[in-house]
Amino acid sequence: MTKPDIRPPICDYEGSNYRTEFWEGKGRDYEDQVERIALRRMLPKNGRRLLELGAGFGRLTNEYHMYEQVVLVDYSFSQLQYAQEKLGRSGRYIYVAADAYQLPFRAGVFDGVTIIRVIHHIADVNVALRQVRRVLVPDGKLILEYANKRNLKAMYRYSRGLQTWDPNDLQPVEFVELNFDFHPVYMQQRLAGAGFNTERSMPVSFFRVGALKNHLPATLLAGLDGILQHSGFHYTPSIFTLNTATGASPNNLETDSLFVAPGSGDELVKEGDTLVSTRTNQRWAIRDGIYDFKAPIDE
Repeated sequence: MTKPDIRPPICDYEGSNYRTEFWEGKGRDYEDQVERIALRRMLPKNGRRLLELGAGFGRLTNEYHMYEQVVLVDYSFSQLQYAQEKLGRSGRYIYVAADAYQLPFRAGVFDGVTIIRVIHHIADVNVALRQVRRVLVPDGKLILEYANKRNLKAMYRYSRGLQTWDPNDLQPVEFVELNFDFHPVYMQQRLAGAGFNTERSMPVSFFRVGALKNHLPATLLAGLDGILQHSGFHYTPSIFTLNTATGASPNNLETDSLFVAPGSGDELVKEGDTLVSTRTNQRWAIRDGIYDFKAPIDE
């Protein structure tokens, strides 16, 4: 008898045109620039192995040049194919289709993780953050961006009776299915509960307003945003945080054997274009150079 799937619902961009319909040529140069500014301020000078969780089509992957290896994880196989076309198949990049609730990695194989424009699609933040902490070495760094519930627009709308939810309430709000905004205090509590110490929190995207973006150059707005990111004014639609993994945990950073069976943690061996569990004989495919852990082959 198979166990029922108790994982939370997953937002799946499989087959979508997210790259061309949302980013490329869609007036979001400002958002892209300010996120890169924030990232560069939080990234280390060097690192061994980075997990880019929710990498999508690799929009930000070129920012991680200080890491020797980058593992791109996304639930959408097709988005990873876009990333592979852009970045190539060198051993520096590893492409993995998997979900955040059951990461297919052994403990302590990363010294860095980034989660940018992803956690607002995560229904169970606690589970996802515990998974991230598990695969990080002690003192590993997590750069997490989240959609801020307590932003100026939401506060104005609530004060005028234009929305029902209170931006000052600590609980997340799901304003569209699998799209969540988070209160900064709530997110800090979740991070601490998962084993992270938040070192820095930075407001980003001060000028995410159509009227401004349509009339002023993106580079000008991004430059001003970069200055205001130091302000500590946490009422912007996006917040970047820099977090350190606390407590004792395994350090397997030097291993080249990254993968274990998702959920069970069983050892895997490679047989041709498959990874096989040594205990259950479950198999996961390696398709077109992408490790596919969305479901075992036999399911």
